[in-house]
Amino acid sequence: MQTRPGHPGHSVVQVPVPALEPFVRARHAHYDADYVSADPAFTHAHVTVIGPFVDAPTAGDLARLAAIAADTAPFDFVLEDLHVFADGLVHLRPVPADPFHALTARVFEAFPDHPPYAGRFEEVVPHLTLDVVSPEVSVASTRALLAATVPSLPARCRAERLDLAWYEPGACRVLDSWRLGAARHLPFSNQD
Repeated sequence: MQTRPGHPGHSVVQVPVPALEPFVRARHAHYDADYVSADPAFTHAHVTVIGPFVDAPTAGDLARLAAIAADTAPFDFVLEDLHVFADGLVHLRPVPADPFHALTARVFEAFPDHPPYAGRFEEVVPHLTLDVVSPEVSVASTRALLAATVPSLPARCRAERLDLAWYEPGACRVLDSWRLGAARHLPFSNQD
């Protein structure tokens, strides 16, 4: 993940997917070790809800995210089939996708100045990024590497929290985190 020109980093509202963490963390290390986080709360494997998000969230911004998380019940999803976007991004799509669409819509409604993916795409497809097609990377090679890293697909997952993560070379970390369906913060917070 790269930063926007002129900015040292950016924040992302995301749903962590711990089941795919070993694979995604290893791919981050392969491509750019500066994006491998030392923060134990940070989950490299995630489904983006909104990103880029507010650069310097206020207490009011955090309260709005907390309210959205509290109002969102935890939900189950499955990751199984590899897909490739037109730009070559190899990814898994959560099934069902509707809970992710609903969460993105709620966050975007609360923060209309921050459209998903900065408004670059007409249709937002919830996904978990795995790799990018290149002369060395294909869907088949990604599938084989994934099979060697993750116990098995389909990965049956549960969305249990909403993280506000910061992406910056050498400083990726969780800024705040909320348990879905709960009215209080998780016990950790690395907020600056």
